[in-house]
Amino acid sequence: MIGEGSTRLPYRWAILAIAFLVLLTSFSIRLALSNVTPLLRDDLALSATAVGAFVTAFYIGYVIANAVGGVVADRIGASRAIAFPMAALAMFTFLFGAVDGAFSGLTVQVAMGLSAGVYFSATTKLVGAWFPVSERGRAFGIISMPSSLAVIFANSIYPLIIEAWSWQTLYRILGGYVAVVALLCFLVLRDGPAAKPVVVKRPPAVQAMREMLKDRNFLLLAIGGFGGAWGTWGFAFWANALMVDGHGLSVVEAGRITAIFGVGALIAKPLYGFASDLLPVPRKYMVVASYVTFAIMLMVFGLLDTRWLYVAAPFLGVTAFVYSPIMSAILTEMIGQRAVGTAAGLMNAFWQTGAVIVPIVVGACFQVTHSFMAAFAVLALGPAIGCVCMAAIRERQAD
Repeated sequence: MIGEGSTRLPYRWAILAIAFLVLLTSFSIRLALSNVTPLLRDDLALSATAVGAFVTAFYIGYVIANAVGGVVADRIGASRAIAFPMAALAMFTFLFGAVDGAFSGLTVQVAMGLSAGVYFSATTKLVGAWFPVSERGRAFGIISMPSSLAVIFANSIYPLIIEAWSWQTLYRILGGYVAVVALLCFLVLRDGPAAKPVVVKRPPAVQAMREMLKDRNFLLLAIGGFGGAWGTWGFAFWANALMVDGHGLSVVEAGRITAIFGVGALIAKPLYGFASDLLPVPRKYMVVASYVTFAIMLMVFGLLDTRWLYVAAPFLGVTAFVYSPIMSAILTEMIGQRAVGTAAGLMNAFWQTGAVIVPIVVGACFQVTHSFMAAFAVLALGPAIGCVCMAAIRERQAD
């Protein structure tokens, strides 16, 4: 923790801008695969299940890196914990444009996931170091936006690049872009202003994890977040391919609909989080409400004709993302400051396992049934189960 005076440096906004760019880059890279799925499947002669395994391979690496990201950032500093993996991500992203089969593709995706999984903990640590408590709310609000913005960016730009050149060219361009971001990280990021930190006594990480895993509320929040990630990232990764195969849309048309989905999320997420601070309603019920509508909208989306997908997409985007800042607020209130870093890393790693499993499950479902509706029903199971878990949480203020 740092003193108020030392954080009045304009440089903290440069730090925040790079943190925003880092998270935007990370989300944008992982969404590239959803745009190239139909072409990748044809070029490499892969089944729908095998293509889903590519996404799962990425998330295996991502979850592993996420689980240890906080420890890495604490040991070597947040700036280096971001810059070095970003350079590795640039290299592996470029290499994915040259894969020629399932094995090489899976290997590179695992490496990309390992390179992309440390940013959540490291950027959280940077914001905590550079911003006083009175400014952290707005700072965290700003860096919660890249996940939604990446959906718009990826689905607006990537299909045009693929249509003009190829999916291989897309990954080569992205590799160069990530290399530039890595260079900016090396040049701009600093661990904190020159101020003597105040030492906060924390329990050992292993002890803290044991206590969390015995906490009923913590486990319910973990399962609830897993369900949300199942629906959100399952849609983000499979929507384009499902619309191409299920409705006969072009890659550009499918990308346009998914981009509209991202617009709804971008607008609604900060507003819903702000509303949770103002309304005299326990936060868990706001998550329950978003999960119920999310599950319903997924089912509705699976039933719609093509012309109505454009209308439903922004509403689905709202329900698919608005819960995320509230889940983080519930976590901090549940755990308190003594072990919030460990809790955030452990919780986010568990939440993201939903994104590890769902691509294979949805791919297998669509391969067997060839049903657009069945695939979206599988996606809706996540928020439906998450809704039950969130309703069972007993909210309390942390000490």
